[in-house]
Amino acid sequence: MSCIETKSLFKNYNSLIAVDGIDLNIESGQVFGFLGPNGAGKSTVIKLLTTLIQPTKGKLSVLGLDSRRSPLEIRKRIGVVLQQPSYEPTLSVEKSLEKYGMMWDVDKKTRKKRTEQLLESFELTEIRKKNMEDLSIGQRRRVQVAREFMHDMELLFLDEPTVGLDPSARRKLLDFLKNKIKETGLTIFYTTHVLTEAEYLCDNIAIMNKGKIITVASPQELKKKFGREKTIQIHISGKNNTIHEILSGIPDCKIEFNTGTIITIQSSNSEVVLMDILKILNQHNIAIDDLSAMPTNLEEIFLKVVSDSDASNN
Repeated sequence: MSCIETKSLFKNYNSLIAVDGIDLNIESGQVFGFLGPNGAGKSTVIKLLTTLIQPTKGKLSVLGLDSRRSPLEIRKRIGVVLQQPSYEPTLSVEKSLEKYGMMWDVDKKTRKKRTEQLLESFELTEIRKKNMEDLSIGQRRRVQVAREFMHDMELLFLDEPTVGLDPSARRKLLDFLKNKIKETGLTIFYTTHVLTEAEYLCDNIAIMNKGKIITVASPQELKKKFGREKTIQIHISGKNNTIHEILSGIPDCKIEFNTGTIITIQSSNSEVVLMDILKILNQHNIAIDDLSAMPTNLEEIFLKVVSDSDASNN
């Protein structure tokens, strides 16, 4: 079943086209990553999907409901955590969670149970009595995300939820989200600039640039489609000034002098280039200290896809 569906969705601000005819079909029960550079139109898309604004033209349905006809019904069934900090300074952590539950008409017994569960899950127990104004940025962010789980929802929008979190807290949040999906079938629309997060968490990823969706695929499919280039590094002890000369005819490699001599191969034919280099090094009796191969990561693919999109629009 489609949780979110858009067809030829546009949003114009006078002459500026912020969202340029996008088509999305997001199935229920998955984490859908939404990536793009600053200014790509991501925030506008989130405002459209959460019914904060209405499209200029095109169709948009959320949870099977038309966004124009049923915005209030949609809002009752979704959760939203935006980038902007949102907290009441003089409320304690536990009171903040409890108040949020009251706003959603969660009964007292359930509120108490969920408050305790979330305090533990988000490692907030030790600071439960502290006022929000006395917390660090990362602690406030954890409370901001945690309180959204005080109410039942079918769809959750998370816009850069790990901003301000240390690596340990970030991973625990991602694991919490994974478990929540397994338990409840929750659908998550997830934006981030941390590409390792998207790779770890997301089932499918859309990359947006200049108001358009460039591609939609799983992380594995993106690697298969755009990650043909592999990177191989060869490390040689000491600075070898002859390397430039003896490898001058080899394409797709660069030579740097750092801790020794480092030869980096980056090519869709990395293995072939590597064999040619090894042959030449052997002929010149140059010993190799270390050799490592690095698979193309999602960040490199993201940069390539956006760069190719920019080039095609110029």
